[in-house]
Amino acid sequence: MATSQSRTVRKNFRLDPAQIARAQKVLGAATETETIIRALDCVISEAERDRITAAANQRFLKSGIVIEDAFGSLR
Repeated sequence: MATSQSRTVRKNFRLDPAQIARAQKVLGAATETETIIRALDCVISEAERDRITAAANQRFLKSGIVIEDAFGSLR
């Protein structure tokens, strides 16, 4: 996950310290700032994966493929 450290700005937020500590532990971040940056990177990359997956799904559906229910469980 690439981050841009060259254009950082100072921001003030009211955040739950316990939630930050849990996220910091999960993400393996050394600082609270690194935790927030990693969390934002995760959200951004997940949104991109979702977009790519949705586009691939649409292409699949538009391909005209016929899916056969081999087990009869979808009826």
